Amino acid sequence: MSDILVSERSEPGADGSGRPSGRLLEVDDLRVEFRTRDGVAKVINGVTYHVDAGETLAVLGESGSGKSVTAQTIMGILDTPPGFVTGGQVRFHGKDMLTMSAEERRRIRGEGIAMIFQDALSALNPVFTVGFQIAEQFRIRRGMSRSDAKKRSIEMLDLVKIPNAKGRFNAYPHQFSGGMRQRAMIAMSLALDPEVLIADEPTTALDVTVQAQIMDLLAELQRERQMGLILITHDLGVVADVADRIAVMYAGRIVEEADVHELYEKPGHPYTLGLLNSIPRIDEKGQQLRTIKGLPPSLLNIPSGCPFHPRCPMVQPVCREKVPPLLQLGGTRASACHFAEEVVNRD
Repeated sequence: MSDILVSERSEPGADGSGRPSGRLLEVDDLRVEFRTRDGVAKVINGVTYHVDAGETLAVLGESGSGKSVTAQTIMGILDTPPGFVTGGQVRFHGKDMLTMSAEERRRIRGEGIAMIFQDALSALNPVFTVGFQIAEQFRIRRGMSRSDAKKRSIEMLDLVKIPNAKGRFNAYPHQFSGGMRQRAMIAMSLALDPEVLIADEPTTALDVTVQAQIMDLLAELQRERQMGLILITHDLGVVADVADRIAVMYAGRIVEEADVHELYEKPGHPYTLGLLNSIPRIDEKGQQLRTIKGLPPSLLNIPSGCPFHPRCPMVQPVCREKVPPLLQLGGTRASACHFAEEVVNRD
């Protein structure tokens, strides 16, 4: 059991904000492969998840589990080649984005679904000021004049709590600190008031204090705007106070999905249990950190059966032979483990 405290959060859409309610985005049996000189890497293998208005879904997993590739596919920015979508659907308000024209998807990006990238310095154009890059969206997508776009951009910088927003409008990305660049990226992503925001490792390379500030800011803006928020991370500690549901990915699959309280209290997959146990605890000062033995599998050669079985402390013969389906265990919990009930009910 994890000792991380998970705060009580209000129900999605509970503030009556007037924003669309219900299911916003659905990823259904998504499959993506990378065709390389070394072979075909099965990067996404039947990923299914959804996010509702006002809800925060955290997508967790080690590097290489497919979290960011899923997000890139949703946004329509997957590099092709080498990446190819080979199956599944990505539905926004019930319409499959994978079958839309390029122009239809362009209209949805920014206004319907927006994304915060994990490296703000690389995502921001170094030769234009931060204010110009935000204002450009208002001029092109909203038809605003330069003065109106500048005014609105300053309001966005102020919204994400950048000090002296008016004075920083003409600053270049390299003149911002890491935390301020990430806030600028959030301002840019929220400029067109999207219904769904994908935050891909938004606290990467930031110190602990700034991480907390960024996470608090995202949670505040999400509540105010009743957005659906998909938070991609490898850090269970980061999402404890902001997520409603958690989907855990491994080797391009969802291996567990549950309400945040259920997952932290009683994880239903050995991989999730390993992630929780690897979090440093203040009551174990001076003791060696616990880790998950081994390495994630090569996506060019995923093991037969359960892809986690080479690293699993509970492995049985069936785990090497049969791929466990993602089965409901009651309530919001689902686990792709042949022995999920035993994991949940362990002492």
